[in-house]
Amino acid sequence: MFEDINPGPRLLMGPGPINADPRVLRAMSAPLLGQFDPQFRGYMQQVSQLYRGVFQTQNRQTLLIDGTARSAIEAALASLIEPGDRVLVPVFGRFGHLKVEIAKRLGADVRTVETEWGQIFPAEVLEKEIKKQQPKLVAISRGDTSTTMAQPLAALGRICRAHDALLYVDATATLGGMDLPTDAWQLDVVSAGLQKCLGGPSGAAPLTLNERAERAIVRRRHTEQGLREQNQQDGEGPVIRSNYLDLAMIMDYWSDKALNHHTEATSMLYAARECARILLQEGLPQAFARHALASRALTRGLEAMGLKLFGDPKHKMTNVTGVFVPQGVDGEKARSALLGHFGIEIGTSFGPLRGRIWRIGAMGYNAREDAVLITLGALEAVLSAQGFRLPRGAAVDAALGVYGEL
Repeated sequence: MFEDINPGPRLLMGPGPINADPRVLRAMSAPLLGQFDPQFRGYMQQVSQLYRGVFQTQNRQTLLIDGTARSAIEAALASLIEPGDRVLVPVFGRFGHLKVEIAKRLGADVRTVETEWGQIFPAEVLEKEIKKQQPKLVAISRGDTSTTMAQPLAALGRICRAHDALLYVDATATLGGMDLPTDAWQLDVVSAGLQKCLGGPSGAAPLTLNERAERAIVRRRHTEQGLREQNQQDGEGPVIRSNYLDLAMIMDYWSDKALNHHTEATSMLYAARECARILLQEGLPQAFARHALASRALTRGLEAMGLKLFGDPKHKMTNVTGVFVPQGVDGEKARSALLGHFGIEIGTSFGPLRGRIWRIGAMGYNAREDAVLITLGALEAVLSAQGFRLPRGAAVDAALGVYGEL
């Protein structure tokens, strides 16, 4: 027989997942309830209310998708894209390519605009491309962990409204760690995951959509035969191509109609509720400041170690930092040593950046002074063991200097 699951201690300082807040893990151990139990329906309503605060929105349709962050990306795209629709995807990293992949599978006429990994798109470039392509939908990442860059979005919603395009934003990597005022920025659909800045486990994906997006989705509403009432009419649009990720049916499930769709992932809903409760209790401005402080301390420490940061520093994500693997250092050997000797995980990257950079995260529950200092000290030791010459102790001292500025 296998032994009990008892993983060794890990400090997850990569691009995600990160260590879940202990309060979230405790919430997940609460007793299970049936999905139509009045207590549980009450918890669902609380989740909607809490995530309106997290997303900074008044959207009635604010809910969870039962699945990892990618399930919400696919739910949004599958429910908005009809075969033949023109979709514009700005690609500045791996997760732009993911949206292209999903949209093509849904039969979209996909157009892309690309920039070098480590850069972002100026608003005027996106506006020019939207004018040229006239898409029904623009699908973009707020932050792409593969490049550690955060795309400015303050003007994009207005641009999309001016050209009658819907705007979907994948905020998996930044929600809870960087400002994302959904209503103020006129974002039509936004989705995320728990396992990064929200400080939870992967497995539930918060999503919000406004009335513009709701109208587009409801016209494709299709009720399953086993649930259909007599004389009930479907929407006039083509059926959404996924049953499980059909937002029209999921909205009905979360509404007062409580129309059965799937068995809710009870423990994950508890986790999502606690993630949002903890974040709002801390306060969004305070959480954003905490992530920004951890980022400054980490980057100052890495630079004091003699390492070079990757990408446009003006547009780096606060919660994930890219750093070049120094010449003469085996990047994978260093990552293995960090994990084996210190129990610390950092990430490599993908595509053209694989093996060239490390990605170090300080987000959610791990955007803490002790986590940053321990990681810097351990990385110093690992690099020194490979013969990389550095001023020992300088990284931790530099980070302490940042925290001492408070």
